[in-house]
Amino acid sequence: MNNLPGKSAFGLDANVAAGLAYVPFFFCHLIVSIGILATDKTNKLARFHAVQSLLLSGASVVLTILFFICYFVVFFVVIAAQAPALIFLVFLVFAVFGLLMLGLFIGLIIAMIKGFQGEIFRLPVLGNFADKWSN
Repeated sequence: MNNLPGKSAFGLDANVAAGLAYVPFFFCHLIVSIGILATDKTNKLARFHAVQSLLLSGASVVLTILFFICYFVVFFVVIAAQAPALIFLVFLVFAVFGLLMLGLFIGLIIAMIKGFQGEIFRLPVLGNFADKWSN
């Protein structure tokens, strides 16, 4: 992949725009990512990281929704069964969700560092979609 030199969206260097696409501070990543996709049609590095950041945000929203659904289903099953010994299932749902969100956070930090370094770093599942959709 050719990383074209020069400025990206908002007059930023390509690596700075790529790294800022991941900064999860007051929706900064959404503003920067959408701005890159709307204004920059040539810089592969910035566009790739913008798409991957949006996919990562979408994955965290989907996982959170699935967590709440699973939590309430398991909670109501435990209540309906009237078996307090099954309460560990509720904690199991919390543990799995926590591990998934920790993995997403670590991926976010690694991708942000690689973006600031000017490298393209593909996250395991999302990276292939980002590569395909950033062209």
